[in-house]
Amino acid sequence: MNLKMYGWNQHLDETPLDLEQGQTIGRVTSEYKGQYKLVTEQGDYLAEVTGKLRHQADEREDFPAVGDWVVVRERPSECRATIDRILPRFSKFSRKAAGVTTVEQIVAANIDTVFLVMALNHDFNIRRLERYLTMAWESGANPVILLSKADLCPDLETKIAAVEEIAFGVPLIAVSALRDAGKQQVTDYLGQGKTAVFLGSSGAGKSTLTNWLCGKDIQVVHSVREDDDRGRHTTTTRELIVLPGGGVIIDTPGMRELQLWTASDDSLEQSFSDIETLASECRFSDCTHQKEPGCAVQRALQDGSLSEDRYQSYLKLQRELAFIRRKSDVQERLKEKARWKKIHMSMRRHR
Repeated sequence: MNLKMYGWNQHLDETPLDLEQGQTIGRVTSEYKGQYKLVTEQGDYLAEVTGKLRHQADEREDFPAVGDWVVVRERPSECRATIDRILPRFSKFSRKAAGVTTVEQIVAANIDTVFLVMALNHDFNIRRLERYLTMAWESGANPVILLSKADLCPDLETKIAAVEEIAFGVPLIAVSALRDAGKQQVTDYLGQGKTAVFLGSSGAGKSTLTNWLCGKDIQVVHSVREDDDRGRHTTTTRELIVLPGGGVIIDTPGMRELQLWTASDDSLEQSFSDIETLASECRFSDCTHQKEPGCAVQRALQDGSLSEDRYQSYLKLQRELAFIRRKSDVQERLKEKARWKKIHMSMRRHR
């Protein structure tokens, strides 16, 4: 098994491995409730993490995710392996895990391209795309927007123009698996040593695109409901798939809930560069864009060059990010307090 088929590239060639005797390198291809499937040069294995790795893990991100390169010990006679550690990630797409707790869920690791898939039917949602773009910029990978099901869209140019208004400088490809349109533009981002991930809502056509790129049915595809064009979850787990033309795709389940995990000011600025440019033209550097004289943002809202919906989306993401940062700060303080408590207890035992 050649690991280059699974995305091994020059960046990884330059990564210190520090392997011990009996250790080798593998890549996680799928994960389900703490059990992992991975591939090494010797073949495929079911794997689990070592007790040491589990003990040292403080957060969910300390466990392997799909796309991770890991140091493993193989047990060929059992078709199993043990994961000793995770190699440093050069990119990751994360979201806040569903639920009330503030926990990171790594959707895909070590990716070069994030394909943001949005269907040109009832799935079309500019505000949701803004959220995806902000998170994609934060991942460390490059976003590319795929407008799927182009064959179903009677006003394709209008919708492309609407996306271009909010996705400054992001490549945009309209694709149709039915008409075999746009495939070459997509495969330009793939090839040996490249890893991409499909992200989008249920019914956006991610699994159909995976089958289209593979040239055969790898993933099961369900039809969407006729009343609202919504799809049922076809893909139920994240899975890394090798493409016959080179490169790999990580197919993911549709995301009904996409909450920010973290995003830097730079990521928000890249997603809303038009608003940031306007803000730089305000008379006062600390302008709140409310009632200050000389506010370029308010002027743009009044003359219609900036839509109210886009501005409110920007404010909503700002508030959401600020809330997550405050919660994370509290959790960090509690974690640090617990760490020192452990140290003091250990010191007492050794007196």
